Amino acid sequence: MFAGQTWLAKVIWALLAFFVLDALFQRNWPLAFVALITLLLSMVPVFAARWADLFIPPSFIAAIVVFIGGTLFLGEVFDFYERFWWWDLVMHGGSAIGFGLIGFVLVFMMFQGDRYAAPPFAVAFFAFCFAMAIGAVWEIFEFGMDQIFGLNMQKSGLMDTMWDLIMDFVGAGIGAGAGYAYLRWRSEGGLMGLIHDFVQRNPRFFKRGNNRR
Repeated sequence: MFAGQTWLAKVIWALLAFFVLDALFQRNWPLAFVALITLLLSMVPVFAARWADLFIPPSFIAAIVVFIGGTLFLGEVFDFYERFWWWDLVMHGGSAIGFGLIGFVLVFMMFQGDRYAAPPFAVAFFAFCFAMAIGAVWEIFEFGMDQIFGLNMQKSGLMDTMWDLIMDFVGAGIGAGAGYAYLRWRSEGGLMGLIHDFVQRNPRFFKRGNNRR
């Protein structure tokens, strides 16, 4: 299950496990908790893929691991959000690209991989909307946590929220654009390669499209 994953994902998992053990040894319970939660959440896609009998490209798994580690562990434990002004923007932009790709794959699966069932622009548009919706829900979550528990997830308030949404917009556009390029020109390089790899390795979800080739 973990053998086929990238070395980057394995290194991050090993480091998180080390931080969990070291924090437990030093009785630093908050650090141990955050490191453990980060480790478990970063492994969820691997277990979920096995449970659903679904192939997820190892490079995409690695990207998820990097994002979760960067958001929960580096961002909160090492305070990267305060130390580096651009950290939050990078996290939002990267996650939006990923959700744009996920949204595209979900919509494409609804048409069973048929390139002719819906215009490429329509599929890409719904993928873009999916990614933006996830970003908006996250901003609502941050606002709720700040109001209910007195946290400071929104940092500078409106400015932080708007820049996050702008980065969500850019990232969602890139992810959805990759899906459009895959359908329109059958591109298979870069981000389009992730989509192509997913489609080829999960043929049961794309029966109609495979039959028309």
